[in-house]
Amino acid sequence: MNSSYVGRFAPTPSGYLHFGSLVAALASYLDARAVGGGWLLRMEDLDPPREVPGAQDAILRTLETYGFEWDGELERQSERHAQYAAVTERLLSQGLAYACVCSRKQLEGYAGVYPGFCRNACHAEQNAAIRIRVPELDYHFTDRVQGEFHQHLGREVGDFVIRRRDGLFAYQLAVVLDDAWQGITNVVRGADLLDSTPRQLYLQELLGLPQPRYLHVPLIIQPDGHKLGKSYRSPPLPADQAGPLLLRALRALGQPAPADLRDAAPRQLLEWGIAHWDATRIPRSRTLAEAQLR
Repeated sequence: MNSSYVGRFAPTPSGYLHFGSLVAALASYLDARAVGGGWLLRMEDLDPPREVPGAQDAILRTLETYGFEWDGELERQSERHAQYAAVTERLLSQGLAYACVCSRKQLEGYAGVYPGFCRNACHAEQNAAIRIRVPELDYHFTDRVQGEFHQHLGREVGDFVIRRRDGLFAYQLAVVLDDAWQGITNVVRGADLLDSTPRQLYLQELLGLPQPRYLHVPLIIQPDGHKLGKSYRSPPLPADQAGPLLLRALRALGQPAPADLRDAAPRQLLEWGIAHWDATRIPRSRTLAEAQLR
């Protein structure tokens, strides 16, 4: 294994894998394997109330059916709470984070940008969310597909939550800590997370963690304009369509898979993808219409 490249796929068990998940998984897998890199699997099970019973096992079975092979043991975020708690306490003790008791109703009119109501209020941490203080700075990075991306954390995001009011840890904190812990060098994921990346860059900087390279693949959009996703009841990946759907996913990623692979087995398709992978062919777009890929 080429240890200079370590990638990962990190599904959330709030539902089953769908075609959009497959496109993201395939991109991360091929990008890693094409250079002999490692590919890890992490279950992002941070939110038990939203988890669908049986989804974790179904995700693993689907990945195996579609020919994916990961390195090492499956890691679960639900087993990492102590590490998240320790970092949260450290940030609080350094004055870099604070308790927030704002309700959703109080924040309705602010278009998702936190107005700082609790920033200097010195609330007790119990029964409160924990927010990280963000600087009035423009964060930017070069995505390998989407190009230059800029976001001013103060104006466009505001202080963001790292631990929810119900005690559950937020994705932004967990993903940064886990990527560093697992030695992830390259993050390949859907473009819906492009806007989250500057927050993660800031946390990495604050905590002295290495910053991976990022590649955000287009989201697959349904005819009604919604992305394929668990919240919109997108159909799960059928076991008997692994070959055709992998071929379709390759083409969604701009990889010119030949027609004679139409009846190929999943492993053959993945081997072709590894041998011919060219990330520069991925469409430079945040979205792709599902209908165009049929």
